[in-house]
Amino acid sequence: MKSADGKFYKTDASNTKGVLRIIQSVSSPKAEPFKIWLAQLGKERIDEVADPEIAIDRAFQTYLKKGYSEKWINQRIKTMEVRKDLTDEWQRSGVHDTKDFATLTDIMIKEWSGKSTREYKNFKGLKKESLRDNMTNMELVLNMLAEVSATEISKQSDPFGLDKSAKVARQGATVAKVAKEQYELQSGEKVVTPLNAKNLKSIRGKEDDDE
Repeated sequence: MKSADGKFYKTDASNTKGVLRIIQSVSSPKAEPFKIWLAQLGKERIDEVADPEIAIDRAFQTYLKKGYSEKWINQRIKTMEVRKDLTDEWQRSGVHDTKDFATLTDIMIKEWSGKSTREYKNFKGLKKESLRDNMTNMELVLNMLAEVSATEISKQSDPFGLDKSAKVARQGATVAKVAKEQYELQSGEKVVTPLNAKNLKSIRGKEDDDE
């Protein structure tokens, strides 16, 4: 790795999974709280597999603690369901690689928003953060419209393989693109904005005004 002096040196490093394995192997009593924490996480994950509703409830509470509104959270959780239906359809269509999922997702986002996933994240000032977790309600709705449209078109046209699924993905995203253009024409406002989770009050949009 590159050091402060500009030179490269061999360096011991690990990913998150490796670090957790190292913690498990440490015999010091000081590591015991971390081991207890890992055991608790493991139990929670097993519970979620047995009852997926637990995971949804936990996600809801996590978003609340981060400052998101209940309306936004409900919308976000709905997008997870729609996304799962889409990835299931892609798998049925012979697309299984996560890299291919990313490719199809990028095609859809670029088609309806006018920006690639990377450009979209840069526009919002994001690095590793989730793009969807930093979308406004309107952005979430249009992205969901693209995905649900692609899912239904795929079921009807029955494509197979990445290339044909890419064509369907673009068709589904075009539905959202048309809706986006019509909304912008009628409202005079841009859908894709630089707002992110740091602007939680703005991400909530006009929810409070509408109530």
